[in-house]
Amino acid sequence: MSPSGFRLRHVPLLSRVGADRADTLRTDVDAAVAGWSDALLLRVDRRNQVLISGGRAVLGQASTVGDAPPQDAVFLGRLNDGRHAWAIRAELQAPEDPSAPTEVLDLRRAGQVFDDVSAQLVATATALLNWHDSSRFSPLDGAPTTSVKAGWARINPATGREEFPRIDPAVICLVHDGHDRAVLARQTLWPERLFSILAGFVEAGESFESCVVREISEEVGLTVTDVEYLGSQPWPFPRSLMVGFHALGDPDQEFSFNDGEIAEAAWFTRDEIREALAQGDWGSGMQADRRSGQPSRLLLPGSISIAREIIESWVTVD
Repeated sequence: MSPSGFRLRHVPLLSRVGADRADTLRTDVDAAVAGWSDALLLRVDRRNQVLISGGRAVLGQASTVGDAPPQDAVFLGRLNDGRHAWAIRAELQAPEDPSAPTEVLDLRRAGQVFDDVSAQLVATATALLNWHDSSRFSPLDGAPTTSVKAGWARINPATGREEFPRIDPAVICLVHDGHDRAVLARQTLWPERLFSILAGFVEAGESFESCVVREISEEVGLTVTDVEYLGSQPWPFPRSLMVGFHALGDPDQEFSFNDGEIAEAAWFTRDEIREALAQGDWGSGMQADRRSGQPSRLLLPGSISIAREIIESWVTVD
């Protein structure tokens, strides 16, 4: 297998495009207020859960909370029918149609059931609301800040300084041997048998590719080459952007766990990984173990993560 022949099969679930983000409306106060009367509202509770019905996030009438957007509301975009979509941090409420079956779900555990529009709306709302929760004071002088630009900035009223939503970039990389084996690792805090690919945060003054080389060396002691980009995915838990890569490693090089984050790592063949993928994600894999009485050697991350898409894409390469 040529390293350059490895590509993602699908757009990662949280990278799908649904609604128009309509960023020009964030600074057009008159247009935002004019659209509020027929806008739709997404409620996100303190656990980042939302109501879902038939794979769609339940959106209520925004006007039920007031004649204009509340100060802490965040603008999510414009739907296909032209209506605006907003979100607030609030307790969940039953849908207007009481006969509609609903579930309380969060994006991290059940993102695969969301349609494209809902996935984008909930990911954006989660990221923005989490940022507001932790950014109510100026990082410079501790002064209280106020939400502006429809929730896309905060301003210090005394100085006029604006702060914008914080994003922490992180790399995630599948290390393989260019043929039939790839490295999977288990973090120290993870359950037994739950493995994934390697990841880490980008440091100041560092490129994504340099971060891949450094993180893999620090975490498992391997020297990798031929680092190639695959794709990216927002990960608003609380505010990361996962940037996916693959790279070549040498199976003859010994592992060394240098930073204490990794409990164990191993080279797995494609057949071993295919067998694990057939068990579903780690939650469904645990259920399969209970049914069969035979625990699998390997459990893999859920389909909401770019890690899963990278792994599934790699096993399909001839």
